[in-house]
Amino acid sequence: MGELVTVRAFEGLTCEALAEARARVADAAAAPGVGTLVEALRVRLAAAAAAGGVLAQVNAEVDGRRIRVQEAAAGLGDALDRVSDALRGRIRAVTGAWAPRPWPGHRAAAPTGPGGGALREPRVVRHKAPSLVWCSPEAAARTMDAMDYDIHLFTDPATETDAVVYRVGPTGYRLARTVPAGPAGRRTSPITLSPYGAPRLTQAQAVDRLAGAELPFLFFSDPVTGRGRVLYRRFDGRLGLIAGHAGHP
Repeated sequence: MGELVTVRAFEGLTCEALAEARARVADAAAAPGVGTLVEALRVRLAAAAAAGGVLAQVNAEVDGRRIRVQEAAAGLGDALDRVSDALRGRIRAVTGAWAPRPWPGHRAAAPTGPGGGALREPRVVRHKAPSLVWCSPEAAARTMDAMDYDIHLFTDPATETDAVVYRVGPTGYRLARTVPAGPAGRRTSPITLSPYGAPRLTQAQAVDRLAGAELPFLFFSDPVTGRGRVLYRRFDGRLGLIAGHAGHP
């Protein structure tokens, strides 16, 4: 399977290191057993927060379902160990009955200076504009787990408004919408409901609020359109913005 794994890496890695990454990920993908089709394996290796650190990310399709795992460590070998273990676990999770994913696990911290402050001024360096999926909060939570996200933006058909699910506590999930609304009926998953609508903020105001409160992410709504937005911290300490557009019910 190694030849079916594509690797994109930061400058300076040797051919031997790239080959090792390809082989390790291929072995991890083949480990779960016969009957699980794992394909479209893509590995990204990037410099992580701390000097000399490595972030390893793997995207794949498991029986047609997209998954993602990412792990950071001080060196390439440890990062590949972690991401390979995570990949095996994620494949098992998405091919079995869904259960709440342990959280937060081991996450790489944002880069800090000698006094604990961020190395860079907070600014948005990446914009994503996906077509938001109309789905139940439970389906959104499953997608969030499969893709290794801490927050997932979608459109809630119960209210026809943008919403997010995100992790709270070791086994909990929370639903928040752009407007206050009551529960959408009986649920079988551990999702609690935020009673508040998302704050209406400009992008600049959202950046200031996230930075001032040292939040890992912030769900807010555009003051003009009312559409949901997610501002989040990247592994390099800078910010990303998800500003989805209308999908199809």
